[in-house]
Amino acid sequence: MRASTLDLSLLRTLVAIADTGSVTAAARRLAYTQSTVSMQLSRLEASLGVTLHEKKGRRIRFTADGERLLDHARRLLTLNDEALTDMRAKRVTGALNLGIPEDYASLLTSVFSWFHQLYPEVSLQVICGTSVDLVERVRDGELDLALVTRQRRSPGGEVIRREPLAWAVGLERQPPLSDPLPLALYSQGADLFREVAEQALAEAGRDWRVAYTSQSMAGLGPVVQAGLAIVVVTRSMLGPQLRALEEVSGLPRLPTIELALHRAARRPTEPARRLAELIREELSPSDAG
Repeated sequence: MRASTLDLSLLRTLVAIADTGSVTAAARRLAYTQSTVSMQLSRLEASLGVTLHEKKGRRIRFTADGERLLDHARRLLTLNDEALTDMRAKRVTGALNLGIPEDYASLLTSVFSWFHQLYPEVSLQVICGTSVDLVERVRDGELDLALVTRQRRSPGGEVIRREPLAWAVGLERQPPLSDPLPLALYSQGADLFREVAEQALAEAGRDWRVAYTSQSMAGLGPVVQAGLAIVVVTRSMLGPQLRALEEVSGLPRLPTIELALHRAARRPTEPARRLAELIREELSPSDAG
């Protein structure tokens, strides 16, 4: 007699229902229809010959058998995922150079961690610089990938994410919002942020002055936090010591920028392809918040 085998896809559905509390929420997580989730739960019950759940309004309550199976399901799925990670990691080796502006590095914290776990034999080097410079280095073949702000003078790349820009001041201190506005700006040509800020203020007829310049928020942040200047940031760049100014502040509305992934013209290496996939998954619009 052939031994029976539990269907891991059905177990994953069971875990999704337990984690989210309902068929509707589980369907959203798994990108299934509600009827598919319900059908898979019924198939699992039929294959085992036990009742795993009871409906209580829109919520799902597991029976004692359901709770027992859920514990097994979590352990089986963990082993499955560990096996896939281990086998995939052994197939991917080599070196990889990624360029990214310093201010975007924090967006990829989980990507870097997950990439290292999946592909520990890949030597990843991360080079920080301005978006304009990094795009040039990709074109020259020095970098495999670069995640940058899409520039008006150097379009191209795959748009990974769109983020609204905002005026920001220190959490506890801010300068007067009267003209001339004191601005903390990126160095000339370092990024699109300065160009956008100058254009918005000019169109609004506002006067301003440069209070501080730097090529990254690491340099601009202390001046802004001290209440000496206003800075332009994306929402994801707002740290605990900064706050965004609302429209009632009287400052002109700022546009949305695009984060683009540029790739070297040569055929992408397997490590480059895998990292690009992870970046896309992490920064996709559904995760932008």
